[in-house]
Amino acid sequence: MHVIERAKDILLKPKETWAAIAVEAATPAGLYTGYLMILAAIPAVCGFIGMSLIGVGGFGFTFRVPVLAGLANMVVSYVLSLVGVYLLALVINALAPTFGGTASPIQALKLAVYASTAALLGGVFALLPAMAILGLVAALYSLYLLYAGLPVLMRNPPERSLPYTAVVVVAAIVLGVVIGALGSLFTPSGPAMWGGAGQAPAAAGQGAAGLEAAGKKMEEAARRMEEAQKSGDANQAAAAAAQAMAAAMGAAGGQAVAVQSLKAVLPGTLGGLPRTGLEAHDGAAMGLPTSQASAEYGRGDALVRVSIVDAGGLGQLAQLAGKLQSEHETETSVEKTWQEGSRTLQQSYEKDGSQSEFKVVLGNGVIVTVEAQNMAIKEVQALMGQIDLPALESLQRKGTS
Repeated sequence: MHVIERAKDILLKPKETWAAIAVEAATPAGLYTGYLMILAAIPAVCGFIGMSLIGVGGFGFTFRVPVLAGLANMVVSYVLSLVGVYLLALVINALAPTFGGTASPIQALKLAVYASTAALLGGVFALLPAMAILGLVAALYSLYLLYAGLPVLMRNPPERSLPYTAVVVVAAIVLGVVIGALGSLFTPSGPAMWGGAGQAPAAAGQGAAGLEAAGKKMEEAARRMEEAQKSGDANQAAAAAAQAMAAAMGAAGGQAVAVQSLKAVLPGTLGGLPRTGLEAHDGAAMGLPTSQASAEYGRGDALVRVSIVDAGGLGQLAQLAGKLQSEHETETSVEKTWQEGSRTLQQSYEKDGSQSEFKVVLGNGVIVTVEAQNMAIKEVQALMGQIDLPALESLQRKGTS
């Protein structure tokens, strides 16, 4: 199979191409090495070039992600995009009987791989970060490809393709957010560190048992979506969509530890600095398996922010970043990532002490970050030592024993 010809065919004549794909003999290894691994490199590599080599900015100012951090992000995002397509195939296959289709792991994987074509090719727009939004436009065509391919590969009645697509799309969106967040996990936050609460990092996978349970919930959500579609009740449709999103996130990794437990670890004072602010966010209200607590400390020009984030079972894949042990130094800054036992540690700082960051990914996937302005990295490391990391590592997630 010629990659360019297949990509062109699926984009320009999807109906005929899906019919041909449906009867093709295929293996997971062949689909990955012969097609997906090639196309998935486009957004990963173009993103690296755009953010680390070209940069983004204006009015005489250009920001570039440091090359080492950019390379790490490229590798992680590439690997997780491959994982994401596989997880999406699992969701497609698990839901097939619900919509009158025939479950088939290899057909579901074909569908997930080839329907991703438009979105992956749209990654070329990441070469120019200012045009990256066009990649989202390209991704919309992947939704149509999915819709067109479902009745052909999964053999569901065509009239049920719309709700089937809707539920799968919810899962795809969630997985996309998860992959993007984890890909940026070790990208330095830079000057914007005080601008907001930040994103909760995530990853994927809790196995077939979790997927089966989530699949049943998504079946119920799909049934409600069909009922809402027939009745025209917008509120009912929104509730069903929220239920589907919660189920998709459950498939990806389960719930997070209680946010109150994270708050309890944040001390009232840190390194003699009083606490000046406290925030806590629990994603359970939106069906997201995340919890985050952060606090700010300061006196005079010394400012410190501590954030603790848990992404439920998803956080376990944060340890993938530990494989990217590295060290990079310039005239003005230093970055280093390494492992100590089951923990992954990363530090990045300016040599003049204007900005420092120390991050620890615990063995259970909980992530603790200490960021500071006008403070040396050794002082920031000492502040991390005042946070009860063993207590965080021993926390039990909701719904687990």
